[in-house]
Amino acid sequence: MAADELSECVQDFYQNLSDRLHTQFKGSSDQVESVMDEVEKYMMTRLYKEVFCPETTDDEKKDLAIQKRIRALHWVTIEMLCVPVDEEIAEVSDSVVKAITDVIEMDSKCVPKEKLRCITRCSKHIFKAIKISKKEAASADDFLPTLIYIVLKANPPRLQSNIQYITRFSNPSRLMTGEDGYYFTNLCCAVAFIEKLDGQSLNLSSEEFELYMSGQASPNWPQSTGASSSSPGSAALSQVHKRLDLLTGLGERQELVMEKARQLENDLIDWTDEVEQKVQSVLESFPPETQNPTATTAGETASAAAASSAIDSDNVENEHLPPPLQPQVFAG
Repeated sequence: MAADELSECVQDFYQNLSDRLHTQFKGSSDQVESVMDEVEKYMMTRLYKEVFCPETTDDEKKDLAIQKRIRALHWVTIEMLCVPVDEEIAEVSDSVVKAITDVIEMDSKCVPKEKLRCITRCSKHIFKAIKISKKEAASADDFLPTLIYIVLKANPPRLQSNIQYITRFSNPSRLMTGEDGYYFTNLCCAVAFIEKLDGQSLNLSSEEFELYMSGQASPNWPQSTGASSSSPGSAALSQVHKRLDLLTGLGERQELVMEKARQLENDLIDWTDEVEQKVQSVLESFPPETQNPTATTAGETASAAAASSAIDSDNVENEHLPPPLQPQVFAG
């Protein structure tokens, strides 16, 4: 079955079961919700391997595309997104780290409700970070840019697959109402924004945006000439961009080394072929003798015998040697 057909079957089952619990069993809203949560947990735990990122969809392709896109946007900063968060405050930095951890943890869960809880916890950490930074309650206009920033920093694994899985197999009442549904909708908006992000969205020219995306350049940050620019955050950003430029140079050097290695390999192959041709040419210029093997062997035997006689004839001094000792027997 296709993913849409599987989703339709599951959603029909949810709806029919919910109707029966309300009408036949006369359950209260809380009781029905509790039962539906357990049913969803049991079903999707059993079906997870078959219905998460199925082969009949392009979910995996979308995962790779958004992951590559987020990696290319590594240079985007808080200032560009107008995020009202001050990470130099320890408590704010801690909340940002927790938000990143929660959105990454979403991929480790099997049940749609548990994945939604990860998104909700991430969002609450974001609201906390904004409130501490601004010293006032966060608004929706503050929340979405910060969520975009968190997603860019986290680059969650299989992001599109998780979104599609929740959309297809979560209890529909949970997505249409409540805070889980609200935060999930904002996550979908954040991903859509990242996919369509351009220079105008970041107050950059098209040329600057393309240079940053291709890695040919990085944003020029102010030098440490003033009190504000000498802050730890500015120094850290400066170090990051210096290292990015260094990595770009290393990448170019690696490509050059690989090109030289391939050229050397081709030269070795050509040299080997040339040596083999020369050896073959030498062997062909000295053909093997076509003599009778038997005659050759007999001639070699006669030559060896003559040489042995000649050697013995030269040892004339042997005639003056004393006779060999004979064994003697003594009577006891």
